[in-house]
Amino acid sequence: MEPVKDHLKENLTVLFVGFNPSLRSGETGHHFANPNNRFWTILHRAGLTERRFRPEEDADLLSIGYGLTNIVARPTKSAQEITKEEYNKGRLELKKKIAAYQPQVVCFVGKGVYQQYSGRKEAAWGMQPASVVPGVLDFVAPSSSGLVRMRMEDIVAIYKELSLFIRKLQSKQKEE
Repeated sequence: MEPVKDHLKENLTVLFVGFNPSLRSGETGHHFANPNNRFWTILHRAGLTERRFRPEEDADLLSIGYGLTNIVARPTKSAQEITKEEYNKGRLELKKKIAAYQPQVVCFVGKGVYQQYSGRKEAAWGMQPASVVPGVLDFVAPSSSGLVRMRMEDIVAIYKELSLFIRKLQSKQKEE
């Protein structure tokens, strides 16, 4: 199974980073393609997208300033299958991508993704007090996996914080 292609370009508003592709994503070649994954619904309900995108439209997010990648490229049934070596390699590659593309915000789709990336044991939901890559803000959000036990409303509320932050950021940029 091939890794799912990153959707990256310079100066994105938000780069969404997942753990790794699901087997369904590996089969289809599209991010968050597992029917049990709620990523596309969460983005829409949080006001990050005007409509609910489908996994096969993942590349279209670039046109609205959003990108997609993962900390580990290998598709697996669950994140528990990811090895320590894969996380170590993925962390270094992800830091290089973020430094090269300079998104305004990196949204980690799962607290564990951020912990693996940053090496920090603790992380609160939302904007992080210190960035790993200078000049790029780190935002931690719940995983969109159907396995997550949080209520959908609580997950959407955290993503709404990101949506509000982006709106304020864009308003400020228009004023400048």
